[in-house]
Order: sequence, then structure tokens, then C-alpha cells
Amino acid sequence: MFKGLGDMGDLSKMMEAAQQMQTKMAEMQEGLARLTVTGEAGGGLVKATATAKGELTALEIDPSIFVASEKEVVEDLILAAIKDAQRRATDKAQAEMARLTREMGLPADMKLPF
Repeated sequence: MFKGLGDMGDLSKMMEAAQQMQTKMAEMQEGLARLTVTGEAGGGLVKATATAKGELTALEIDPSIFVASEKEVVEDLILAAIKDAQRRATDKAQAEMARLTREMGLPADMKLPF
């Protein structure tokens, strides 16, 4: 493409690859906002749904746990479900990042800004 420019041709290829990576990263970020995960606590009595980016989008609580004397247990279950959803979101995001780096031929342990 840039004959006679020596290493400039390689620089051009590197810039093109960087631009492709930036585009793919943006697409992945959009995809993570659409992917959802659900965390659970108390054997499914409390469920928290979040995007793969970690944004909590829904909370489902089985009405059978609404007993005034069990308030602290319910609060603990809600927190546990949210933490589980956040962990699953992080795992999903890491899996998507690993997939992207693999597709781009980058080392699996390479940390990209994200």
C-alpha cells in the first residue's frame, strides 16, 4: 500500500488494527449493556437482574419472606442476590473480553482498557 516508505507501511497496518480494535471494543460495550445476568439468594427467594456491565435492572422478591420478624434476613438475602448478580456480570464481561481478544489474535491475558 505504501511502497517505498519503509516502516511506514507497518505503521499504517498498526493504525488500522488499532482502529478495528477500538470499533470492536465499542461494539462489545454496547453488547454488554444488552446482556443480562440474574443472581439469586435464599434458594431463589430473592433474584437480582443486572446487565453484564453491572447495572441493576430488576429485583424479584418472593412474597413468602415478608415477615416483620425476618426483616434482617430479607435484607441480607437482597444484598446477597445483588452481589451474586454483580459477580455474574463481571464474569460475563470478562468472558466477552477474552472472546474479543481471542478473535483479534491477542494474548489471552492481555488487559485491555475496560
